[in-house]
Amino acid sequence: MSEETVVDATTDRRVAAPPASGLTEREPARLQFQRLYRLMALTDAAGVVLALVFGRWVRYGWHATADPFFVTLMAPVATVGLFRSFWLYETHRFTAAEEFRRVFLALTIGMMALVTFGFWAHSTLSRSWILVTWLLALAATIGGRRLWHAQIRRERALGRLTFRTLVLGANREATNLAAAMRSPESGFEPIGFVRTSEEAETDLGLPVLGHIGQLRELIQRFRADCVFVASSAVSSEEMKQVARIVRLEGLEVRVSASLPVVLSSRLSAQPVGGVMSLALRPARLTRPQRVLKRTFDLVIAGAGLILTAPIWLVAAVAIKLDSPGPVLYRQRRVGEGGRPFVMLKFRSMYVDAEQRLAELRPLSEADGPLFKLRNDPRVTRVGRVLRRWSLDELPQLWNVIRGDMSLVGPRPPLPEEVAAYEEWHFARLEAPPGVTGLWQVSGRSELSFEDYVRRDLFYIENWSLAYDLFIVLKTIPMVLSRRGAY
Repeated sequence: MSEETVVDATTDRRVAAPPASGLTEREPARLQFQRLYRLMALTDAAGVVLALVFGRWVRYGWHATADPFFVTLMAPVATVGLFRSFWLYETHRFTAAEEFRRVFLALTIGMMALVTFGFWAHSTLSRSWILVTWLLALAATIGGRRLWHAQIRRERALGRLTFRTLVLGANREATNLAAAMRSPESGFEPIGFVRTSEEAETDLGLPVLGHIGQLRELIQRFRADCVFVASSAVSSEEMKQVARIVRLEGLEVRVSASLPVVLSSRLSAQPVGGVMSLALRPARLTRPQRVLKRTFDLVIAGAGLILTAPIWLVAAVAIKLDSPGPVLYRQRRVGEGGRPFVMLKFRSMYVDAEQRLAELRPLSEADGPLFKLRNDPRVTRVGRVLRRWSLDELPQLWNVIRGDMSLVGPRPPLPEEVAAYEEWHFARLEAPPGVTGLWQVSGRSELSFEDYVRRDLFYIENWSLAYDLFIVLKTIPMVLSRRGAY
């Protein structure tokens, strides 16, 4: 077999490259995903059926009426059809938060359709049966999909379920795209660059395989699964050419956008004079949305206070028996708009902890204005247990009831942290602080200060009630895993 050649980015001189056939001895990613999504559809349908059966048992016992049993029989087809209409068998194209939003909407619409069916059929579907079934179906489908995503991560670590990708462009943006794809978690495997009319960079890290005029030939020669377009390197006429080629070849196509990272639910495509543009929905909370978020906070925090009441009693007794001092620790924090408030926690340190902070600060394992010390000598024996399971934060539910905090939001900063902020950090004070948030479900103490801020700003820019619910549900396994808790 003759040796393949590629084009040097700066001289157009042809240089040797590995034979394309040696790089592509595998099934296309598109077919791998199709097989996986067929299995995912089976688990989705099974999860909804189990929810219906269990809900039927809870409400009616095994002497159920015919209506819920008929619904159970129809559930698999209805579930898969509804999920397909929400593109839930193409989840490689959107984030986990967007997937959760679509599952939430699909199941909610499904239950509304069931209620409508019951009304017209003059059936007696119980409200409690509908509620229990909806909650169980949501838990079952999301839980099943989390397991599938864990399997996808394992497959990608082995080089499967990744798109062999041609990066269209050879400028700095294209180089950054290729660098971002090199992580197995990205789902893309960059195989080289395709030059456009833009001037090429000299240090790209991957070979330039050819020119945009050869794109179709390059796709076939290197058996590419995807074309990723660096938008700054492609003219509108070249983009029309690319759109036609990928349509004919049936490829995945991605186009970069000069936007901050936002949830796809905030974006919509709109044609303007023959040019496609992206509309970015404002993320500022309207008055009705604030009322909705506050209602969500009160309902969940109120239920949390009732359900965790026994834990409060046990924790209070253990703290009192372990070391002298109050049960609750009151600390001044900075809330929305820079307003100070007193945050409550179960006391997990000795009473002289504040006085000993100065001598321990040089040992801090955190960067920026944060102070973190994995083996902090000020923490009591009971305090270590409380922190390990995040139980020390339960009293913050009362802060939520009082309106000082929200259930989900930015991490509440200390006044001395705020005093050391750079100008762009102050944007995280535009929302009420949260008991949990992206910082909590992304690693907590393992994060750097800059990571805290970036995640908080992302949350503020992309708020939605479904996103709050997604973060709350994701907090539960994070707390149980005890990752980053010390």
